[in-house]
Amino acid sequence: MSNGLTNGDGDLLRAISRGNEAAFLEFYRRYQGSVYRFALQMSGQVEIAEEVTQDVFMVVMGSGARYDSERGSVAAFLYGIARNIVLRALERERPYITLLDDPDNEYASRLTAEHQDLLGDLARNERVATLRKAVLALPPAYREVVVLCDLHERDYSEAASALGCAVGTVRSRLHRARALLMEKLRAGERVAEWKTTGSY
Repeated sequence: MSNGLTNGDGDLLRAISRGNEAAFLEFYRRYQGSVYRFALQMSGQVEIAEEVTQDVFMVVMGSGARYDSERGSVAAFLYGIARNIVLRALERERPYITLLDDPDNEYASRLTAEHQDLLGDLARNERVATLRKAVLALPPAYREVVVLCDLHERDYSEAASALGCAVGTVRSRLHRARALLMEKLRAGERVAEWKTTGSY
């Protein structure tokens, strides 16, 4: 990297707090994708994910110097910021989001269309879409642990740091979230079977 910067995230954050544009661009390149995916998986809406990603990096520009490596990784710091912004956005959008009432929402259809392999297995795509819908239907406290631990493959301590809670809380929420997902998926399978055969 040019301008005498090292590749350490902490160094980049300190340089960003001093107004170094090259450091910001490098940091953005490293983390934009993860922040965006987290926001999309939490909200189910591209527009919210884009807004959250922009807001997270605006926060980093303004207060990246408050990052404390003793409290967790840079990724956990960013997920924590993103989580707070996503939850505020979901609260604002609540009257307009009907994920539980509308299983054929715009996001699910868009994701299925975007990720469908032209020669792929239709049944696999339906299972993936069903799983995405089930994750989006989880309450935010459960959804965020599934997104962090299962989809972003963060360990319990990093997820706990991002969420500002104890490791045991992450474990128990993740256990409950997985149980809820299994219930939703089984219910979906029973409905599909009923539609096909007329019986459970």
